[in-house]
Amino acid sequence: MNISGVRELDVVVIGAGQAGLSAAYHLRRVGLEPDDDFVVLDHAPRPGGAWQFRWPSLTYGKVHGMHALPGMELTGADPDRPSSEVIGAYFAAYEDRFGLRVHRPVEVSAVREGSGGRLLVETSEGTYATRALINATGTWDRPFWPRYPGQETFRGRQLHTANYPGPEEFAGQRVLVVGGGASGTQHLMEIAEHAADTFWVTRSEPVFREGPFTEEWGRAAVAMVEERVRNGLPPKSVVSVTGLPLNDAVRRAREQGVLDRLPMFDRITPTGVAWDDGRTVETDVILWATGFRPAVDHLAPLKLREPGGGIRAEDTRAVRDGRVHLVGYGPSASTIGANRAGRAAVRSVVRLLKETGAGGRASTVASVPAPVPGV
Repeated sequence: MNISGVRELDVVVIGAGQAGLSAAYHLRRVGLEPDDDFVVLDHAPRPGGAWQFRWPSLTYGKVHGMHALPGMELTGADPDRPSSEVIGAYFAAYEDRFGLRVHRPVEVSAVREGSGGRLLVETSEGTYATRALINATGTWDRPFWPRYPGQETFRGRQLHTANYPGPEEFAGQRVLVVGGGASGTQHLMEIAEHAADTFWVTRSEPVFREGPFTEEWGRAAVAMVEERVRNGLPPKSVVSVTGLPLNDAVRRAREQGVLDRLPMFDRITPTGVAWDDGRTVETDVILWATGFRPAVDHLAPLKLREPGGGIRAEDTRAVRDGRVHLVGYGPSASTIGANRAGRAAVRSVVRLLKETGAGGRASTVASVPAPVPGV
């Protein structure tokens, strides 16, 4: 039904990355039809989620833990091909195979309370009135830039992982990388082969983890992130609690001094950075590998945030509004976590649609089938 230019649907999915596509897949499995019962909105220009924006030197063989989407494996990928191309093509084939009909590019400006128990999703292609919302917007659009005294005086170049161009651009330069996560170490190791010199600065001492990343270890790490979300605190990344894997490449970099870490500086100068104890580093580039924050500003009208700054969620459901589900948020930010969150969100949405007596197919949808093995 379309009333005054507002289109009514049962479910709106925002975001077509791993979590959004997983949710769309499970919506189809319970019998809902894209464009008739639900819609997937994506602001990116093409399939691939955040992967399409990754730097060219991040080849598929360097990707850590990419998990296949439900119902379709990713096989035969060239490990030397850029991950942006491999995963972009995989997502495109997935959307086509399951007929998900993703709308793009579509910008979502706000989600607010509507009438009749519906949410209004205001977008660049019009307004949708939906009974349930699955938010899968990830973090890529919200790079985190810390602020330090003197930052505006730096005469060199400052950039973030979000616009990292690859290592060749830093040939012959002195590069300082800020951040102790996986991106920071990857940037350092490849830039060191081209730059005149590199420096590594982190707030805390990096923790390198020996041995394989077991399923038990992964569950424990996810549980720690999940606890923060349940308590209404801003989520931390899973890698922040797992530590950095100590593989052969990392061992070589440590032996060569590439991963010799400096404590966080106190201020930025026109030519570099400085510490209060008198130490200084002269640098041409400051690369902020300082992570991302959840891209959820469009949900602000719903007032979902807790005093701690995060959105409290149980499973995937926002505690302050059970119509809103967050997938790819906090503990489900990993690729395998996103798959599971997509299925869990749809299971909850199905219950909501039946409880609210939605008409049409929504009143007779099946329960979410048993999990696909490995998903």
